[in-house]
This record gives sequence, structure tokens and C-alpha cells, in this order.
Amino acid sequence: MTAKGRWWALAAVSLATLMTYLDNNVINVAIPTIQRDLHLSVTGLEWIVSSYLLVLAGLLLVGGRLADVYGRRRVFLTGLAIFTLSSLTAGLAGSGGVLIGARAVQGLGAALLMPATLAIIGHAFTDVRERTAAIGIWSAIGALGLALGPVVGGLISQHIHWGWIFLINVPIGVVTFAIAIPSVAESRADLESRRLDVPGLITSAVALTSLTYALIEGHDRGWTSGQILGAFGLAAAATAVFLAIESRVRQPMVHTAVFRARELSGGTAVMMIWAFGVLGIYFFTSLYLQGILGFSPTKAGLAFVPMALFVVLASTVAARVTSLIGGHRTVAAGVLLMVVGLLLFARLGAGASFAALIPGFAVFGIGIGLMNVPLTTAVLDGLPAEHAGIASALLNNSREVAGLLGITVIGAVLRAQQGISLRAGASAPQAFLDGYHAGLWVTIGLLAAGVVVSYVSLRPRQRPEPGVLAVPGEEIEAEGVTANAP
Repeated sequence: MTAKGRWWALAAVSLATLMTYLDNNVINVAIPTIQRDLHLSVTGLEWIVSSYLLVLAGLLLVGGRLADVYGRRRVFLTGLAIFTLSSLTAGLAGSGGVLIGARAVQGLGAALLMPATLAIIGHAFTDVRERTAAIGIWSAIGALGLALGPVVGGLISQHIHWGWIFLINVPIGVVTFAIAIPSVAESRADLESRRLDVPGLITSAVALTSLTYALIEGHDRGWTSGQILGAFGLAAAATAVFLAIESRVRQPMVHTAVFRARELSGGTAVMMIWAFGVLGIYFFTSLYLQGILGFSPTKAGLAFVPMALFVVLASTVAARVTSLIGGHRTVAAGVLLMVVGLLLFARLGAGASFAALIPGFAVFGIGIGLMNVPLTTAVLDGLPAEHAGIASALLNNSREVAGLLGITVIGAVLRAQQGISLRAGASAPQAFLDGYHAGLWVTIGLLAAGVVVSYVSLRPRQRPEPGVLAVPGEEIEAEGVTANAP
């Protein structure tokens, strides 16, 4: 692949990432408008979000394995086409049923294209410095989509029709397709057999879908209800069967030996800690801005813009910082800055101004930008290329599931403290603020632990020769994380 072609390929996968990250977050502030227009019940409204998350989380590992076996370009383009067409359907939906179904199909498209993006970058950029720079650009654009979601959703829901929060994906998808076809080269895992581990695919999908369903519905249905306990039980049983299958088949969907590479296991743990805290607090910060500070949807979305800008800025210098102090120190420093950002937020009260929000968002955004690039690079460099798709899927899946868990746990903490404050005679706004601060402190503690986990688990290996991870039937070569050497 030519140098020019590599960067065009990066543009294609970055645009696809922007589209999926934006779509995952743009709907939140538009929910009330959709409910009024389509006359949806609360349950129907919840399933507009849940249907997407269920399919996405349940099939991300499947998408990663399909990309490794059948070709990253092929699976990426298939997922992109499905996502774009289902976005068109969602934007034109005239009923809740059609919108829920279209959102589920969007989840399928995202589950196919998201794992392929990092694998395509890993194949296109073999030079360590270029790969790190490419991952920095990819991370910055993805974070930009995540942060700008509320802005776009607020502007569209207030001033245009809500359907455009989905229709904007159509031109982006078409442009991405036009760029990707000539620039993205096909790549796949170097495997002895192209046979799929069908039992592994099915049991992993059942386990992740059941777990996601329980996390989404647990609060409304009750954590001790038979339906939720049954979903957790099914997830546990399917996971046990999945692990048993993977340890015995010759071409497993996920080699259990890859988890002995601490770059993957440690990187996944840090990603889960990050998603647990960030996505959980992100959700409740939106409620704080609108419910306590009285911001409009548009103004609440604009409050996240400084964070987005600083994420992009920090992502562009993350590679340079990594070369100076090492990847493990850079990730740890990024997570530590996120802790500082949340500490600034913990000082805010019911009368905080727009300007008072900026320091916390800025420091938090710098932390995200510094953390994401070396973390992703460490995981990709710590495994051989044939496992790039499944490694990307594991990172994405850990983020989605941990994000749901964060919303669930932080929400439980918030409501518990809110109840205590109400019984003590506090007003409803003050009670919510007390609960929000309690959730912040839980997240601060978890991220503080993430500083230690990232520093220890992502330290570069000091050895002259690559190691070998033995698995039944073949060997996996796990190279050291040279990009992160101090």
C-alpha cells in the first residue's frame, strides 16, 4: 500500500468511527422530542436506546472474528453499508416499532465495522511511529464524535426534525464508502483453516446479550426479579460454556491464551475502568446540566465542547509524550488527569456558571486524549496481527458493557444518596446534587485504581526475543510493546 493510500484508509475508518460514536451519543438529548412525536410509552422509549446497545454488545466479538477470518475490508464495508441504510430507515421512521427495529440493525452494522477499524489501521501502518500517529488521529476523531453528540442532538432536536440525528449518517456513510473502496486493502488472519467456531460465536453472543439486557433492564424491573436474575444466570452459564468450548477447539473464536498477554488483559481492564467511570458520569452530568443548572439541550451540549477540543489536542501530542516517558506512564498520567477533572466537578454546586465548568472539562479531556492512544497502541502491539480484529472487538466490547455497568452502579449510588438527602429534609434539586457528587466520588476512587493498573500492566517487556504463548494446536507469538518503551 502506498503512503497516500494508507492515510486515505485512515480517513475512511476514522469517518466510520466518528459516525458510530456520534450516533451512540446523539440520541440522548433528543429522546423527549422523539417521545412526543411518536407517542411512545416509557418502555418504548427505552428500547430505542436498548435495542442498539443489545445488538452491538452481543455481536462485537462475532464481528471481530468475522473480520479476522473473512477479511477486514469486506466486513468493514458490509457493516458500513448496513449502518448507513439502517440510519436512513431510522431517520424516516414514522412509528416506534420501525425506529426500534432500525436501531437494532444499526447495532448490527456497528458490530461489524467497529472491530475492523483498528485491524485495518494495524495492517496499513507497520511502522511503529506512523501507527501510533494514526491511532492518535483515529482516537481523536472518535472522541470528538462522542463529545459532540449532545451538541448535534441538541441543535437538531430544538431547531430541525429529530429524524436528522440519524439522517446525517447517510452522507457520512456514502463519503466513507467512496473513500474506503479504493484505499482500504484487504487483510485477514493467517489461519490454517477458515472454518468458524460457530458454537463459540453463539455462546459469546448469548452471554453478552443476556448480560447487557440485565444491566439495561435491572433498575426498572428490579435486580432481584426472576427475569433479571435469569438473565444474569444465562449470561454466567453461556460464559462458562464459551470458555469450555474455546479451550478445546482447534480454531477458537478467542484464544484463551491471548489473555496471558498483559497488554491485552491490562489494557482491557483499564478500558473497562475508563468506560465505567466516564460513560456513567457523562450520562448523569447531562442530567445535572439540564436539571440542576437549567441548561437547554443545546447549551448542555455546548458545555461538552471544551472537553472535545482538549481530547483532540491531547491526542495529537500523545505519541510524543509516549516516546518521552513511555506508554504505561502516559496512560497512568492520563487517567490521573481524569481524576483531577472529576475533583474539579465535585466542587460545583447548583449555581455553577458555564465558565466554571470549563476547567473540569478541559483537564478531563486532556486525560482522555493522553490515555486512549498509548492504551490502544499497547494492545495492538502486544498481539500478533492475526488477532487484531478480535483484540479490537474485546476493547470495544469492554467499553460498551462497562459503560452500561457504570450507568447502573453510579445511578444506584446517586439514587441511594438522593433518598438519604430527601429524608433528611433536603430539597429535590439539592438531593440530586448530593447523589451526583456521591457518584463522582465513587468514580474518582475507581479511576485512581486505574492509575495503578495501567502503570503496572502496560509496562513494556524487557527481553531480547519475542515470547510464545502456547495454545492447543498452534502457537501465538506475542511481541513486546516496543512502542511503549521508556
